[in-house]
Amino acid sequence: MRLVLPLAIAALVAAAGIASAQTVDSEEHRFQVQVLAEGFSHPWGLAFLPDGRMLVTERGGRLNLLDANGNNRRTVEGTPSVATENQGGLLDVILHPDFEETPWVYLSYARPSSEGNATAVGRGLLDGEQLTDFEVLFVATPYTGGGRHFGSRMAFDEDGYLYISTGDRGQRDRSQELDNHYGKIIRLTDDGQIPDDNPFLDQRDAQPGIYSYGLRNPQGMIRHPETGEIWINEHGPRGGDEINIIGPGLNYGWPKVTHGREYHGPRIGPESMDGMEDPLHHWTPSIAPSGFAYYDADVFPAWQGNLFVGALAQTHLARLVVDNGEVVHEERLLDDAGWRIRDVRQGPDGALYLLVDQRRAPLVRLSPAD
Repeated sequence: MRLVLPLAIAALVAAAGIASAQTVDSEEHRFQVQVLAEGFSHPWGLAFLPDGRMLVTERGGRLNLLDANGNNRRTVEGTPSVATENQGGLLDVILHPDFEETPWVYLSYARPSSEGNATAVGRGLLDGEQLTDFEVLFVATPYTGGGRHFGSRMAFDEDGYLYISTGDRGQRDRSQELDNHYGKIIRLTDDGQIPDDNPFLDQRDAQPGIYSYGLRNPQGMIRHPETGEIWINEHGPRGGDEINIIGPGLNYGWPKVTHGREYHGPRIGPESMDGMEDPLHHWTPSIAPSGFAYYDADVFPAWQGNLFVGALAQTHLARLVVDNGEVVHEERLLDDAGWRIRDVRQGPDGALYLLVDQRRAPLVRLSPAD
């Protein structure tokens, strides 16, 4: 992969957010990298409205509404108060699956309280440039201090159930315990109720919203459009970043099982153990994955069926080829740009859209060059 224009020019575009296109040659496609808008403060989540407009969250608490070309940015009012501490703030945004009939916008965020903060999810009706009737649907208890590992991605499955990822909040052993929401995948109805087939409903002292557990800090989530399964990516400690396929009642091992190490060097545990799920794929050393997309549009035909993952630590966009449940090839895109890629989404036009995590950040579109 190479930038056709000189790297120094590309670096200036990345830093300044100049809305011009750079051309990139990759293994399968030649594409343009265009900065549509700039000046976002640590953007986190991106969602497309049915008419092509975009909602973009900023960690500091602002929800932005932009037109399909990234212009005419407005602030959506009626969002909740957030705890903007370290990794916490306003995080993911998704739409109700029947948005055109019931225009609910779902937000995940760090919710403040006198006892600390917690990953929370709420929803409001989008009415022009305002969220009305905002209601809190879920809070990952217990509240705690600090600003680490909120998780906080969301997705709906084909039956309309809402999945929410939560991080271990730096208290890793609690990921293996079912009496709390740390390090879990939560499954709810679209209005925040507990589905009657959740796997731990009949288990004493288990939180009924838990669908699966043993996770560290999942920051990417998709519904696989072919299988209907929920797939996640998550941060390991020092190595052991993972892609996992989520199933009811399954234990994904953290911290008993991991490919990662303590930050001061020693191993944390074995790489595999009976009764715990092995990842579909792992990165060691870590890339710090965040943002996740399955590509199935026509404008990049050779990318159909590929996974795209944003990398924060190693500043690139990973393209993964999956065959028979195994990642058989990986390509690193945009590794010359120096972008901490926080989110990646397939747009309604078939292009890929990226959010970059920095203080003055761009919104980027990848589209065919030919």
